[in-house]
Amino acid sequence: AMLCRGVQVMVLVPEIALTPQLLERFQRRVSAPMVALHSGLNESERCFAWQQACEGQARVVIGTRSAMFTPMPELGMIIVDEEHDLSYKQQEGFRYSARDMAVALGKRVACPVLLGSATPSFESLQNVSRGNYDLLKLTQRAGNAVLPGIDLIDIRSVRLDAGFSPVTRRMIGEELARGQQVLVFINRRGFAPVLTCHDCGWVAQCHRCDARMTIHAGRNRLICHHCGFQQKVPAQCPECTGESLLTLGQGTEQVESVLNRYFPETSCVRIDHDSTRRKGSMHEKLNSVREGKHQILVGTQMLAKGHDFPNVTLVVMLDIDQGLYGSDFRASERMAQQIMQVSGRAGRADKPGRVLIQTRHPDHPLLHVLIHQGYQAFAMQAMVEREQALFPPFSYQVLIRAEATRAALPEDFLNAAVQQADQKYADNIEFWGPVAAAMQRKKGQHRFHLLIQSASRGLLHQFLDEWLPVIERLPEARKVRWTVDVDPQDFYS
Repeated sequence: AMLCRGVQVMVLVPEIALTPQLLERFQRRVSAPMVALHSGLNESERCFAWQQACEGQARVVIGTRSAMFTPMPELGMIIVDEEHDLSYKQQEGFRYSARDMAVALGKRVACPVLLGSATPSFESLQNVSRGNYDLLKLTQRAGNAVLPGIDLIDIRSVRLDAGFSPVTRRMIGEELARGQQVLVFINRRGFAPVLTCHDCGWVAQCHRCDARMTIHAGRNRLICHHCGFQQKVPAQCPECTGESLLTLGQGTEQVESVLNRYFPETSCVRIDHDSTRRKGSMHEKLNSVREGKHQILVGTQMLAKGHDFPNVTLVVMLDIDQGLYGSDFRASERMAQQIMQVSGRAGRADKPGRVLIQTRHPDHPLLHVLIHQGYQAFAMQAMVEREQALFPPFSYQVLIRAEATRAALPEDFLNAAVQQADQKYADNIEFWGPVAAAMQRKKGQHRFHLLIQSASRGLLHQFLDEWLPVIERLPEARKVRWTVDVDPQDFYS
């Protein structure tokens, strides 16, 4: 309808992997020139698509967060798919939220903005509550599919085999015997997150980050997922020269290996960042799944978003407990969104679906509300806790990150910055820190954080406008690299 009015439409998606799929769907249904814009394009492809959009020849632009900067002279509508997704927030360099930019741009050019999600962010739900957004509800799933049933598998005191309980293994076997497909979700790539020595306790650590190296068995490498440093897996312990090296925990590689051992006659495909590096490989793998060439899918959050697997009737989630007790106040929100998004891959056609969630906390109240009453009820209860703690969306935050090669410099700068705060804001602006970052050393840099919070966004930005020019002139500021992150979403990076 919007295209018939002669306007351009922008569609944002959270992942590059979704762009070709969505482009194909649009091309089947809409007879209008369209282009895709994302970081997977080469320079000439990106230049051509940008020019088509800029000149108004492309009527539909489909892209990831960077597409938000594309000039569209006749922009008439913006659609943000999976608006809750963390991928819309640029976490390095110039930090911005493509979703929030879409809302601001829509207001600026007076065009409608549609934020779509089965699990809306708490910020968007609060905007609905305040009357800033209108709420539109889809009352049924595509194709009249039935919502899958969700079962909690209690793994307390259960002997696991590479993360699988006997009950989970049996139920996967039963589903495969019926000729259906099974999706196994674990949001950790590689073979195992820890390599340790049984004799002396040595653990493989990255020499540049306060992080453990992940084992990638296929390449026989230890890789740091934070800075990219890698080395060959040692044959013996570097500390005691012992040969009793053990792996702890599971990643997608190990899960794939175990499932091949469980079900040797069944084809298993792994879809994660490592297995889809080659251009077009993600598209090939997804097509082979839909064609029925693989009965078992193993993957990370790349599989959770927007994909349609009509023959997947069982989804298994191996590790969700961190979201129940994570240090980040958004941990439970992200866990709930992940559960619902992954669950949405089951039973999408006329076949009923089922979801198994392994957990050591089957009695957690928020988990029960989510499973038995749905995401809306979960969000309302979790937001009551947020309001009581005065966390976003009931307050507003800015995170100042500082780093340097010398350990003392970032903390010295942030302490000096706090001293420059005008006391007239003392009753309305809170300073938390400075404190060492959750990963204090990353890529050889020592890192400290200063969190600033206020109940008023207007006052917070007024304070920043006055304060930032002052701290820029501090002698300590020239000795560190520092950044300002408004509405921070990740306190670990």
